[in-house]
Amino acid sequence: MNSPFLFGALLILCSEVFLVLSGMVIKQLSGELPTEMIVLFRNLFGLPLFLPWLIRNGSSALKTTKLRFHLMRAGVGVTAMTCLFYSWGHLPLAQAALLKQTAPFFMPIIALIWLGERIPVTVKLAIVVGFCGVALINPPEQGVINFAVIIALLGACLGALAKVTIRRMRDTESPQRIVFYFAFFSTIFASVPASLNWLTPSFEQLLWLGVLAATSTVAQLLLSKAYGMAPAGQLAPYTYGSVAFAALFGWLFWDEILAYNSWLGIALVCSAGIVAMLGKKSGPVEAERSNG
Repeated sequence: MNSPFLFGALLILCSEVFLVLSGMVIKQLSGELPTEMIVLFRNLFGLPLFLPWLIRNGSSALKTTKLRFHLMRAGVGVTAMTCLFYSWGHLPLAQAALLKQTAPFFMPIIALIWLGERIPVTVKLAIVVGFCGVALINPPEQGVINFAVIIALLGACLGALAKVTIRRMRDTESPQRIVFYFAFFSTIFASVPASLNWLTPSFEQLLWLGVLAATSTVAQLLLSKAYGMAPAGQLAPYTYGSVAFAALFGWLFWDEILAYNSWLGIALVCSAGIVAMLGKKSGPVEAERSNG
């Protein structure tokens, strides 16, 4: 193992810590503010970060011939974000973190249907094992399936669709442009449901929302830096570190203790997810990092 790889792996793990911290902020706020408002402020507070890029590159940086794909990505992405934020607020941290990581099981299926990409046999097996793990983590209680789990899986599926959409744009669109249009259009789209569920946030809540934007942004920056150090296929398995951090923080701050079947399910999902990611060709992922 060379030093760039080790440094990249360390950055990935640091990124996952900040991702879980953002999930903790969402969990803290979810009992006080509607999820729709949290999503709105997460995107709104992220827009000023693009000012240096816009000033440096001018209006030419925004020229695009694929506006429809940007709109589609934002619509799908902000819906995925809403689902995932809901799961952070209504599930144990470790479960929410893990269900977010089921996106690699949906991506090959979506890519097969939309882009005609073949699914390797190992990835097919990983997908089956992964969903068996999900069933172990969240067995139906008295015939009733946890609604928050369904929402989390829907968010992971939509997040995978958003990432596949990026593949249709990467031939002409820079990562910065893709992420900017996502933040811009997501803010517009998120403002509609937020206005329908509006509660004026207090000063303390605004501070928490600022912390959310900061932790999410730091997570994105660290992830982007990490994938510049080593191939994505080598580093992607380390993203499952968020599950361990979430289990630890959930236990420390909310006394969340997982059952044995949940730990077995986590092991299956993490193992299958790693196999699914390693079974695909590695590609640029810098612009795919903004759905968290």
